[in-house]
Amino acid sequence: MKKYLLAAGAAVTSAVAAAALAAPATAAPAAPPAPASSSVSTTVSTATPVSATPASITPVSATAPATAPAPVSAVRTVRQGQRVDADGGYTLWLTREGKHWTGPDGFEQFRSVVDGNLDLTRPALSHQGEGTFHSGIYGGPDAPGRVDVTDAEGRVTRATLLQLPGRPGWGVWYAHTAPSDRDVSVAFHARDGRLLVELPATDF
Repeated sequence: MKKYLLAAGAAVTSAVAAAALAAPATAAPAAPPAPASSSVSTTVSTATPVSATPASITPVSATAPATAPAPVSAVRTVRQGQRVDADGGYTLWLTREGKHWTGPDGFEQFRSVVDGNLDLTRPALSHQGEGTFHSGIYGGPDAPGRVDVTDAEGRVTRATLLQLPGRPGWGVWYAHTAPSDRDVSVAFHARDGRLLVELPATDF
């Protein structure tokens, strides 16, 4: 009888021990899954805005350079011999030899660019005045920007610039000014705004 109780006690003891060992084994794996799933969702949510930020910046940086370069040349390119109506009864045309024009009287005039009177290796400017109509030749190694005609009263008239195709290094300018008893000054500027050469007014 004593033997049975011991055996039963041993069996109970071993059963309790087995239950005690089994209990932590089932409780331990249940705790870790919760933090593991929350750390993964945090990584994904922070990665999403990082990849979205450059996408919104790219169109802005691409648009700015597209609209920035808009350099428009102030020079009108004409064909050799093409007649240009300069208003007021004046007509001009360019050939490889120089500037041709007629006035209201129909008399043809000419100024050469090949006779050596103009040194086109440096900024050059000429002026022919007929009342309120002014014209001339500009040239030189710099890209032309504008020719301004200023009268004695300080009024500035922007001249029209003509040249042949291929940028031959010279061109023709013309402008109409307000009536005045005094001469005008003429200034030739490069495309970057620099004053290249100026012809002061000469009153006789």
